[in-house]
Amino acid sequence: MPSDEDPIASRADDDRDLYDVATWEERTSLDGLSVALHWFITRSAKALVVFVAFVGLLAIVGSFGLGLVFDPAIAILLGLSAVPALGLAAYVYVSDVTTAEPLSLLVATFLLSILTATFAAVLNSVLQPYFRPFGFLGLVVFFFVVVGPIEESVKLLAVRLYAYTDARFDAVIDGAVYGAIAGLGFVVIENFVYIAQNVDMAELTVGIAALGAGDGIAALRALAGPGHVVYSAFAGYYLGLAKFNPGNRGPIIVKGLVLAAAIHALYNTLVGPVTGVASQLLGLPQVVALFGFVVVFQGAFGYVLLRKIWRYRDAYLDTRDEVGEDVEPELDEFEQ
Repeated sequence: MPSDEDPIASRADDDRDLYDVATWEERTSLDGLSVALHWFITRSAKALVVFVAFVGLLAIVGSFGLGLVFDPAIAILLGLSAVPALGLAAYVYVSDVTTAEPLSLLVATFLLSILTATFAAVLNSVLQPYFRPFGFLGLVVFFFVVVGPIEESVKLLAVRLYAYTDARFDAVIDGAVYGAIAGLGFVVIENFVYIAQNVDMAELTVGIAALGAGDGIAALRALAGPGHVVYSAFAGYYLGLAKFNPGNRGPIIVKGLVLAAAIHALYNTLVGPVTGVASQLLGLPQVVALFGFVVVFQGAFGYVLLRKIWRYRDAYLDTRDEVGEDVEPELDEFEQ
Protein backbone atom coordinates (compact mmCIF):
# COMPACT_ATOMS: atom_id res chain seq x y z
CA MET A 1 0.00 0.00 0.00
CA PRO A 2 1.46 3.42 -0.96
CA SER A 3 2.87 5.48 1.89
CA ASP A 4 1.22 8.76 2.89
CA GLU A 5 4.65 10.38 3.04
CA ASP A 6 7.13 11.46 0.40
CA PRO A 7 10.29 9.25 0.40
CA ILE A 8 12.35 12.15 1.76
CA ALA A 9 9.98 12.73 4.66
CA SER A 10 9.84 9.05 5.51
CA ARG A 11 13.64 8.69 5.61
CA ALA A 12 14.76 12.05 7.03
CA ASP A 13 15.45 12.57 10.73
CA ASP A 14 13.33 14.94 12.79
CA ASP A 15 16.00 17.67 12.80
CA ARG A 16 15.90 18.26 9.04
CA ASP A 17 13.66 21.11 7.90
CA LEU A 18 11.64 19.86 4.95
CA TYR A 19 9.25 22.83 4.67
CA ASP A 20 8.35 23.46 1.01
CA VAL A 21 10.52 20.46 0.06
CA ALA A 22 8.51 17.43 1.16
CA THR A 23 6.29 18.85 3.91
CA TRP A 24 4.26 22.01 4.37
CA GLU A 25 2.68 24.09 7.09
CA GLU A 26 1.61 27.71 7.32
CA ARG A 27 4.71 29.88 7.92
CA THR A 28 4.89 32.89 5.62
CA SER A 29 2.41 35.64 4.82
CA LEU A 30 1.89 34.03 1.41
CA ASP A 31 1.06 30.76 3.16
CA GLY A 32 -1.43 32.62 5.32
CA LEU A 33 -3.00 34.24 2.25
CA SER A 34 -3.29 30.81 0.59
CA VAL A 35 -5.01 29.38 3.67
CA ALA A 36 -7.41 32.32 3.79
CA LEU A 37 -8.23 32.08 0.09
CA HIS A 38 -8.85 28.34 0.37
CA TRP A 39 -11.19 28.95 3.30
CA PHE A 40 -13.02 31.68 1.36
CA ILE A 41 -13.38 29.60 -1.82
CA THR A 42 -14.72 26.51 -0.03
CA ARG A 43 -17.13 28.54 2.11
CA SER A 44 -18.25 30.57 -0.90
CA ALA A 45 -18.94 27.40 -2.89
CA LYS A 46 -21.11 26.05 -0.07
CA ALA A 47 -22.86 29.40 0.30
CA LEU A 48 -23.56 29.46 -3.44
CA VAL A 49 -25.10 25.97 -3.30
CA VAL A 50 -27.31 27.01 -0.38
CA PHE A 51 -28.31 30.27 -2.11
CA VAL A 52 -29.27 28.53 -5.36
CA ALA A 53 -31.24 25.92 -3.40
CA PHE A 54 -33.01 28.66 -1.45
CA VAL A 55 -34.01 30.44 -4.66
CA GLY A 56 -35.32 27.13 -6.01
CA LEU A 57 -37.33 26.55 -2.84
CA LEU A 58 -38.87 30.02 -3.06
CA ALA A 59 -39.82 29.34 -6.67
CA ILE A 60 -41.47 26.00 -5.81
CA VAL A 61 -43.34 27.31 -2.78
CA GLY A 62 -44.26 30.50 -4.62
CA SER A 63 -45.86 28.49 -7.42
CA PHE A 64 -48.44 27.23 -4.91
CA GLY A 65 -48.73 30.52 -3.05
CA LEU A 66 -46.66 31.55 -0.05
CA GLY A 67 -49.83 31.71 2.03
CA LEU A 68 -49.93 27.89 2.18
CA VAL A 69 -46.79 27.88 4.32
CA PHE A 70 -48.62 29.73 7.09
CA ASP A 71 -52.00 27.98 6.77
CA PRO A 72 -52.73 26.04 10.01
CA ALA A 73 -54.68 23.30 8.21
CA ILE A 74 -51.79 22.69 5.82
CA ALA A 75 -49.39 22.67 8.77
CA ILE A 76 -51.46 20.02 10.57
CA LEU A 77 -51.81 17.94 7.40
CA LEU A 78 -48.07 18.18 6.78
CA GLY A 79 -47.27 17.30 10.38
CA LEU A 80 -49.52 14.24 10.34
CA SER A 81 -47.97 13.04 7.09
CA ALA A 82 -44.47 13.24 8.59
CA VAL A 83 -45.20 11.47 11.91
CA PRO A 84 -43.99 7.96 10.89
CA ALA A 85 -40.80 9.35 9.34
CA LEU A 86 -40.19 11.45 12.46
CA GLY A 87 -40.64 8.39 14.67
CA LEU A 88 -38.10 6.36 12.68
CA ALA A 89 -35.59 9.24 12.61
CA ALA A 90 -36.01 9.64 16.37
CA TYR A 91 -35.30 5.93 16.89
CA VAL A 92 -32.09 6.18 14.85
CA TYR A 93 -31.13 9.20 16.95
CA VAL A 94 -31.62 7.47 20.30
CA SER A 95 -29.78 4.38 18.99
CA ASP A 96 -26.55 6.39 18.85
CA VAL A 97 -24.58 5.09 21.85
CA THR A 98 -21.80 7.64 21.43
CA THR A 99 -22.04 11.29 22.43
CA ALA A 100 -25.44 12.89 21.79
CA GLU A 101 -25.65 14.93 18.59
CA PRO A 102 -26.10 18.68 19.18
CA LEU A 103 -29.45 20.22 18.33
CA SER A 104 -27.79 22.90 16.21
CA LEU A 105 -26.34 20.32 13.79
CA LEU A 106 -29.59 18.36 13.65
CA VAL A 107 -31.65 21.47 12.85
CA ALA A 108 -29.11 22.69 10.30
CA THR A 109 -29.13 19.31 8.54
CA PHE A 110 -32.93 19.23 8.53
CA LEU A 111 -33.17 22.72 7.00
CA LEU A 112 -30.40 22.08 4.48
CA SER A 113 -32.20 18.94 3.34
CA ILE A 114 -35.35 20.95 2.68
CA LEU A 115 -33.24 23.30 0.56
CA THR A 116 -31.22 20.70 -1.36
CA ALA A 117 -34.40 18.75 -2.15
CA THR A 118 -35.18 21.48 -4.67
CA PHE A 119 -32.31 20.21 -6.86
CA ALA A 120 -33.98 16.81 -7.05
CA ALA A 121 -37.36 18.36 -7.82
CA VAL A 122 -35.94 20.35 -10.73
CA LEU A 123 -33.79 17.55 -12.18
CA ASN A 124 -36.56 14.94 -11.89
CA SER A 125 -39.01 17.25 -13.67
CA VAL A 126 -36.57 18.11 -16.44
CA LEU A 127 -35.42 14.54 -17.12
CA GLN A 128 -38.65 12.56 -16.73
CA PRO A 129 -40.07 13.46 -20.18
CA TYR A 130 -37.11 11.73 -21.85
CA PHE A 131 -38.09 8.39 -20.25
CA ARG A 132 -41.89 8.63 -20.44
CA PRO A 133 -42.21 7.56 -24.11
CA PHE A 134 -40.76 4.12 -23.24
CA GLY A 135 -43.64 3.19 -20.95
CA PHE A 136 -43.13 1.15 -17.80
CA LEU A 137 -39.60 0.08 -18.78
CA GLY A 138 -38.64 3.71 -19.26
CA LEU A 139 -40.12 4.52 -15.87
CA VAL A 140 -38.06 1.78 -14.21
CA VAL A 141 -34.88 3.11 -15.84
CA PHE A 142 -35.87 6.60 -14.71
CA PHE A 143 -36.20 5.38 -11.11
CA PHE A 144 -32.80 3.65 -11.11
CA VAL A 145 -30.81 6.16 -13.16
CA VAL A 146 -32.36 9.48 -12.10
CA VAL A 147 -34.71 9.45 -9.11
CA GLY A 148 -32.80 7.12 -6.77
CA PRO A 149 -29.28 8.50 -7.36
CA ILE A 150 -30.31 12.15 -7.47
CA GLU A 151 -32.60 12.15 -4.42
CA GLU A 152 -30.13 10.22 -2.28
CA SER A 153 -27.28 12.47 -3.42
CA VAL A 154 -29.07 15.69 -2.49
CA LYS A 155 -29.96 14.29 0.94
CA LEU A 156 -26.33 13.32 1.49
CA LEU A 157 -25.30 16.77 0.27
CA ALA A 158 -27.32 18.27 3.14
CA VAL A 159 -25.15 16.32 5.61
CA ARG A 160 -21.92 17.04 3.73
CA LEU A 161 -22.46 20.80 3.62
CA TYR A 162 -22.27 21.34 7.37
CA ALA A 163 -22.54 18.51 9.89
CA TYR A 164 -19.91 16.33 8.22
CA THR A 165 -17.18 18.95 8.59
CA ASP A 166 -18.01 19.71 12.24
CA ALA A 167 -15.74 18.25 14.91
CA ARG A 168 -18.81 17.01 16.78
CA PHE A 169 -19.42 14.54 13.94
CA ASP A 170 -17.04 12.21 15.75
CA ALA A 171 -18.27 8.66 15.11
CA VAL A 172 -19.33 6.52 12.15
CA ILE A 173 -22.83 6.14 13.57
CA ASP A 174 -23.28 9.92 13.47
CA GLY A 175 -23.56 9.59 9.70
CA ALA A 176 -26.69 7.43 10.07
CA VAL A 177 -28.20 9.93 12.50
CA TYR A 178 -27.66 12.94 10.25
CA GLY A 179 -28.67 10.90 7.21
CA ALA A 180 -31.97 10.04 8.91
CA ILE A 181 -32.56 13.71 9.76
CA ALA A 182 -31.81 14.66 6.14
CA GLY A 183 -34.37 12.07 5.06
CA LEU A 184 -36.91 13.64 7.41
CA GLY A 185 -36.31 17.09 5.91
CA PHE A 186 -36.77 15.65 2.42
CA VAL A 187 -40.05 14.04 3.53
CA VAL A 188 -41.38 17.36 4.83
CA ILE A 189 -40.78 19.32 1.63
CA GLU A 190 -41.86 16.47 -0.65
CA ASN A 191 -45.08 15.97 1.31
CA PHE A 192 -45.74 19.70 1.22
CA VAL A 193 -45.50 19.67 -2.58
CA TYR A 194 -47.81 16.64 -2.88
CA ILE A 195 -50.34 18.16 -0.49
CA ALA A 196 -50.25 21.55 -2.22
CA GLN A 197 -50.80 19.88 -5.60
CA ASN A 198 -53.63 17.56 -4.54
CA VAL A 199 -55.61 19.24 -1.75
CA ASP A 200 -58.41 21.72 -2.33
CA MET A 201 -58.10 24.39 0.34
CA ALA A 202 -61.89 24.63 0.51
CA GLU A 203 -62.18 21.09 1.89
CA LEU A 204 -59.53 21.55 4.57
CA THR A 205 -60.43 21.87 8.25
CA VAL A 206 -58.15 22.08 11.24
CA GLY A 207 -58.12 18.67 12.91
CA ILE A 208 -57.55 14.96 12.43
CA ALA A 209 -60.23 14.92 9.72
CA ALA A 210 -57.72 16.68 7.48
CA LEU A 211 -56.19 13.26 6.84
CA GLY A 212 -59.03 12.52 4.45
CA ALA A 213 -58.47 15.62 2.33
CA GLY A 214 -57.31 15.16 -1.24
CA ASP A 215 -58.34 11.48 -1.26
CA GLY A 216 -56.28 10.80 1.84
CA ILE A 217 -53.07 12.30 0.46
CA ALA A 218 -51.63 12.88 3.95
CA ALA A 219 -52.19 9.24 4.89
CA LEU A 220 -50.59 8.07 1.64
CA ARG A 221 -47.58 10.36 2.12
CA ALA A 222 -47.24 9.14 5.71
CA LEU A 223 -46.74 5.62 4.32
CA ALA A 224 -44.02 6.78 1.91
CA GLY A 225 -42.17 8.94 4.46
CA PRO A 226 -40.22 6.32 6.48
CA GLY A 227 -38.60 5.06 3.29
CA HIS A 228 -36.71 8.30 2.78
CA VAL A 229 -35.34 8.05 6.32
CA VAL A 230 -34.22 4.45 5.74
CA TYR A 231 -32.52 5.21 2.41
CA SER A 232 -30.62 8.28 3.57
CA ALA A 233 -29.66 6.67 6.89
CA PHE A 234 -27.96 3.91 4.87
CA ALA A 235 -26.10 6.48 2.75
CA GLY A 236 -25.30 8.56 5.83
CA TYR A 237 -23.85 5.58 7.66
CA TYR A 238 -21.37 5.02 4.85
CA LEU A 239 -20.60 8.75 4.77
CA GLY A 240 -19.63 8.42 8.44
CA LEU A 241 -17.55 5.34 7.63
CA ALA A 242 -15.84 7.31 4.87
CA LYS A 243 -14.95 10.19 7.20
CA PHE A 244 -12.91 7.87 9.41
CA ASN A 245 -11.39 5.91 6.52
CA PRO A 246 -10.05 8.72 4.33
CA GLY A 247 -7.87 6.39 2.26
CA ASN A 248 -11.02 4.79 0.81
CA ARG A 249 -13.38 7.73 1.20
CA GLY A 250 -14.60 7.85 -2.40
CA PRO A 251 -15.50 4.16 -2.83
CA ILE A 252 -17.19 4.04 0.58
CA ILE A 253 -19.42 7.03 -0.21
CA VAL A 254 -20.27 5.53 -3.60
CA LYS A 255 -21.17 2.22 -1.93
CA GLY A 256 -23.59 3.97 0.41
CA LEU A 257 -25.18 5.94 -2.40
CA VAL A 258 -25.54 2.85 -4.61
CA LEU A 259 -27.25 0.93 -1.79
CA ALA A 260 -29.59 3.79 -0.90
CA ALA A 261 -30.43 4.60 -4.53
CA ALA A 262 -31.05 0.95 -5.43
CA ILE A 263 -33.42 0.36 -2.49
CA HIS A 264 -35.19 3.64 -3.26
CA ALA A 265 -35.59 2.82 -6.96
CA LEU A 266 -36.72 -0.74 -6.19
CA TYR A 267 -39.48 0.62 -3.94
CA ASN A 268 -40.64 3.06 -6.62
CA THR A 269 -40.63 0.27 -9.19
CA LEU A 270 -42.57 -2.28 -7.16
CA VAL A 271 -45.04 -0.18 -5.17
CA GLY A 272 -47.52 0.37 -8.02
CA PRO A 273 -47.58 -3.09 -9.66
CA VAL A 274 -47.43 -5.08 -6.41
CA THR A 275 -50.12 -2.98 -4.75
CA GLY A 276 -52.38 -3.30 -7.80
CA VAL A 277 -51.93 -7.07 -8.10
CA ALA A 278 -52.41 -7.65 -4.37
CA SER A 279 -55.53 -5.51 -4.37
CA GLN A 280 -57.09 -7.51 -7.22
CA LEU A 281 -56.05 -10.98 -6.07
CA LEU A 282 -56.97 -10.50 -2.43
CA GLY A 283 -59.94 -8.22 -2.97
CA LEU A 284 -58.45 -5.54 -0.76
CA PRO A 285 -58.93 -1.78 -1.00
CA GLN A 286 -55.98 -0.12 -2.74
CA VAL A 287 -54.87 1.74 0.39
CA VAL A 288 -54.86 -1.47 2.46
CA ALA A 289 -52.76 -3.26 -0.16
CA LEU A 290 -50.40 -0.26 -0.21
CA PHE A 291 -50.13 -0.33 3.56
CA GLY A 292 -49.25 -4.03 3.50
CA PHE A 293 -46.60 -3.56 0.83
CA VAL A 294 -45.02 -0.62 2.67
CA VAL A 295 -44.90 -2.54 5.95
CA VAL A 296 -43.21 -5.53 4.30
CA PHE A 297 -40.78 -3.64 2.04
CA GLN A 298 -39.77 -0.77 4.32
CA GLY A 299 -39.87 -3.08 7.34
CA ALA A 300 -37.41 -5.49 5.71
CA PHE A 301 -34.88 -2.84 4.73
CA GLY A 302 -35.49 -0.90 7.93
CA TYR A 303 -34.58 -4.06 9.83
CA VAL A 304 -31.34 -4.38 7.82
CA LEU A 305 -30.52 -0.77 8.70
CA LEU A 306 -31.25 -1.32 12.37
CA ARG A 307 -29.09 -4.46 12.40
CA LYS A 308 -26.22 -2.35 11.10
CA ILE A 309 -26.83 0.23 13.82
CA TRP A 310 -27.11 -2.48 16.48
CA ARG A 311 -23.88 -4.07 15.25
CA TYR A 312 -22.10 -0.75 15.66
CA ARG A 313 -23.62 -0.36 19.13
CA ASP A 314 -22.47 -3.82 20.21
CA ALA A 315 -18.95 -3.22 18.89
CA TYR A 316 -18.82 0.16 20.64
CA LEU A 317 -19.91 -1.28 23.99
CA ASP A 318 -17.58 -4.30 23.65
CA THR A 319 -14.54 -2.19 22.85
CA ARG A 320 -15.39 0.25 25.63
CA ASP A 321 -15.53 -2.64 28.09
CA GLU A 322 -12.25 -4.03 26.76
CA VAL A 323 -10.55 -0.68 27.25
CA GLY A 324 -11.91 -0.59 30.78
CA GLU A 325 -10.53 -4.06 31.49
CA ASP A 326 -7.12 -3.06 30.14
CA VAL A 327 -6.99 0.07 32.25
CA GLU A 328 -8.08 -1.44 35.57
CA PRO A 329 -4.97 -3.65 36.17
CA GLU A 330 -2.73 -0.69 35.48
CA LEU A 331 -4.63 1.40 38.01
CA ASP A 332 -4.47 -1.40 40.58
CA GLU A 333 -0.72 -1.75 40.09
CA PHE A 334 -0.27 2.00 40.39
CA GLU A 335 -2.28 2.12 43.60
CA GLN A 336 -0.12 -0.63 45.09
